[in-house]
Amino acid sequence: MGVMKLAYLIFDLFVMFNPIFFIPKPADHTELDSSALNRKSFPVNFTFGVASSAYQYEGAYEEDGKGPSIWDTYTHRHPERIDDRSNGDVANDQYHHYKEDVALVKDMGFDAYRFSISWPRILPSGKLSGGVNKKGIQYYNDLIDEILSKGLQPYAAIFHWDVPQTIEDEYGGFLSSRIVEDFKDYADLCYREFGDRVKHWITINEPSILATLQYDLGAIGSGCFESFGTCFPRNSTTIPYVLAHNQLLAHAAAVKIYKEKYQSVQKGQIGLTLLFNLYAPLSQTKADKDAAERANEFNFGWFMDPVTYGEYPKSMQSLCGDRLPKFTKLQSDTLKGSYDFVGLNYYTTFYTANSVISPDAQQNYHTDCRCSVSEDKSGAPLGPKSDTWWPLLHPKGILDVLRYTKEKYNSPTIYITENGIGGTSNSSLSLEEVLADPLRIEYHRRHLSFVVRAIDEGIDLKGYFAWSLLDAFEWFQGYTTPFGLYYVDPKTMKRYPKHSSIWFKKFLKN
Repeated sequence: MGVMKLAYLIFDLFVMFNPIFFIPKPADHTELDSSALNRKSFPVNFTFGVASSAYQYEGAYEEDGKGPSIWDTYTHRHPERIDDRSNGDVANDQYHHYKEDVALVKDMGFDAYRFSISWPRILPSGKLSGGVNKKGIQYYNDLIDEILSKGLQPYAAIFHWDVPQTIEDEYGGFLSSRIVEDFKDYADLCYREFGDRVKHWITINEPSILATLQYDLGAIGSGCFESFGTCFPRNSTTIPYVLAHNQLLAHAAAVKIYKEKYQSVQKGQIGLTLLFNLYAPLSQTKADKDAAERANEFNFGWFMDPVTYGEYPKSMQSLCGDRLPKFTKLQSDTLKGSYDFVGLNYYTTFYTANSVISPDAQQNYHTDCRCSVSEDKSGAPLGPKSDTWWPLLHPKGILDVLRYTKEKYNSPTIYITENGIGGTSNSSLSLEEVLADPLRIEYHRRHLSFVVRAIDEGIDLKGYFAWSLLDAFEWFQGYTTPFGLYYVDPKTMKRYPKHSSIWFKKFLKN
């Protein structure tokens, strides 16, 4: 019996006798019966895909002319800040295994593969004036051609947090408005080299994470508060807002040049991907409801309002005052409508309550919202928890964020560009134990139930991308929280299908 046939048999028995698949769900979730849910439950043209990112997957961090990114620098200088002291030097070695990985995407029955382009791999200095790395260009040409050869569609993100270290040293990366011109040139190069085949572009992935965790809290990224390069002093009162502002301007510049120079010929679409973990009121009091709305505005509306309406949410303008940068009339006009679609990355939901701060408390991003966040109410968790610190399983939240986006932002075209759940990486587990991931199956199945409901309600939802194809380097968590549908042996780089990958193959079978 072949390995895959044996895996299917084991999986069938696992589902048959494992009670987790038969747990009745609360009535207020009103999920579709899992036995009735499959690919035919979705529109014919609905896109199913899996997602990845360059630093988390590629490895080959010094090969073929690639320049250093802030993540190369950070993980090498501060291994103690990564949970397992690891880095992305090798990661999943997709740089050398891309054909194998694309074949896995095809074998599971997905339609698309979402990846990101490494800015310093194709522009080692971060700038066109520093020269283009032809071997980096060739790698992405080969990857895109391989994706297309398997009948899949490439979804390419231009930026997923790996700022070239050279421009970080020169002017502080996204801390400076100088990056807008360099980002525009980089995006232009991507369109010129790959746009004849890439028909779905994402300018920036999760700008809120870069603005809050990476620089402000210093939890991930450049480590610029050790005062190397030309980094600025840590300042929570302004830095998150400056970083967000410059990312928005870079996004707008990248969209503008695509629409002016390429879209009419290349016939592609362009958007951005925003993290939208939902903030729900802890109670039904007006104070908590208002706090939850502010929390959603300070996280999602922070970026969605400018690209839709050309300005920041009114709550942010009021509470942040002059610390919130302002758009010029031209910048506002360029931002308004600067997307053909919006990507939503949804993982979980949090409870939110109104928070009162003392008059003499320091005002900064972490207090400006006047809201407190928790995972439970009176000791009762919002949902089942994975083996790691997050996320909680709250599938209905994906319907809530889709409804929110439709109602508040003029019913845009939406893709769920990330949705998934992590687990614990434990070297003491057997391979069989590593590959058994029933909670991940339940997570995707239950979220997809609400995706169907969203489509039935008329929400313009075009696709769903699982995070992630492979167990990957998960930033400051290292390799301790695997999200993949496939396990990767760190010694051999051999890929092994988890039960969730087998579930998806059955789910997507025509």
